[in-house]
Amino acid sequence: MTDLSPFRSPGLPRRLAAILYDLLLLAAVLIMAASVYTIAVVSLTGADLTQGGARLLFQLYLLLVILGYYLYFWTHGRQTLPMRVWRLLILRADGAPLGTLDALRRLGFALLTLAPAGLGLWWMLFDRDQQTWYDRLAGTRTLLLRKDADRHRSTAETD
Repeated sequence: MTDLSPFRSPGLPRRLAAILYDLLLLAAVLIMAASVYTIAVVSLTGADLTQGGARLLFQLYLLLVILGYYLYFWTHGRQTLPMRVWRLLILRADGAPLGTLDALRRLGFALLTLAPAGLGLWWMLFDRDQQTWYDRLAGTRTLLLRKDADRHRSTAETD
């Protein structure tokens, strides 16, 4: 078990910037995924994706793309591309990398706690460790990497 207490938690502006950047990147991924799905399904079946079962399958497919995006990046490198840009790293509370179940739990709690006006994120302004509700509930930590983190990705900012 790694002691994460000396590591610095990122501030709200950095987290908001990473979330916004992630949403923009995810929108691009969803547009590409929707295009591929639409071309494949419509050309093979001629189905109308705006009604009935075809619509439900399309929505389920897009949900799986979103889940896959976060699960892959959080479990393979502990960062999405925007998190890398803003030098954020996600670990379990014990300092270990996230597993699939940890990432699923974090994503689920993030959706639940962000839904009511982003309260799960705003909570960090009052939390003694600057943790969000979803990090607390999922047993994860978001850390700020040092500027030289490209060379030493396992180090977090302590100043």
